[in-house]
Amino acid sequence: MSTPVESSLWGRLDDPAADAGYADHPKRKGFFTDTSVCIGCKACEVACKEWNQVPDDGFLLTGMSYDNSQQLGASTWRHVAFVEKPIDVPAPVDLGMPTIGSEDQGAVSGDAGVRWLMSSDVCKHCTHAACLDVCPTGALFRTEFGTVVVQPDVCNGCGYCVPACPYGVIDLRKEDGRAFKCTLCYDRLKDDQTPACAQACPTESIQFGDLDELHERADRRLAELHEKGVDVARLYGRDPEDGVGGDGAFFLLLDEPEVYGLPPDPVVTTRDIGSIWKHVGAAAGALVAVGVASFLGRRR
Repeated sequence: MSTPVESSLWGRLDDPAADAGYADHPKRKGFFTDTSVCIGCKACEVACKEWNQVPDDGFLLTGMSYDNSQQLGASTWRHVAFVEKPIDVPAPVDLGMPTIGSEDQGAVSGDAGVRWLMSSDVCKHCTHAACLDVCPTGALFRTEFGTVVVQPDVCNGCGYCVPACPYGVIDLRKEDGRAFKCTLCYDRLKDDQTPACAQACPTESIQFGDLDELHERADRRLAELHEKGVDVARLYGRDPEDGVGGDGAFFLLLDEPEVYGLPPDPVVTTRDIGSIWKHVGAAAGALVAVGVASFLGRRR
């Protein structure tokens, strides 16, 4: 078990399970999603829905490429984004993934001049999770694996967690008003099983394991792509010094985060709550002092 280290961002432990009170716990688990080998098959979406009994969210094409689910939500815990990006000169690159027929499913595929970017998005299971900070009922809790889970039977549907999430992951289900999101298959983790989405991924684009090991694997993959000339490749959510203390689910991207619908610089929305309340307290004290002085002045 790794030794917790103080975080320079908030003065809290960068071992979220230990910070949550688990004295003895497994290594932190997470996802590394390598978008360079995603083929957009949506097997992860289907597996997630089947295992977690997540209701369907519609089957009609939206006019946004082949993306029928559009974004993460209460009934979409895994979302495969399809991004069609025009380019001037197609330049196929071997990214080391399986081939389908005679086509190289690399950085560029499909019609000439169109670059296909695909990525399976999911809850980031932040190191410092704002949703946990604002939940008034304890419906959201940190597990011994360092992940963040919603307990629907405890959720009162207040919705505070929805705007608190810097990634727009959490959503309220219209049918009953409660919050839902990815649990990283908490029930499977307790039985030492791989989450359903990673288990179903045919290209191993979604990789599951100990987070520190995934970090090393991602670093090697990034170096490999850079050696092949794929300079646009970058890691997203890997840095423990970013605005959320690093993510439990991080990504290798082939373009800017905004292209995939991800915020470029996510910041935990509750970071300044402590200082805000200090200022509020000081302001309230000043108002009380002014009121008392005014009252005493009238008495005189």
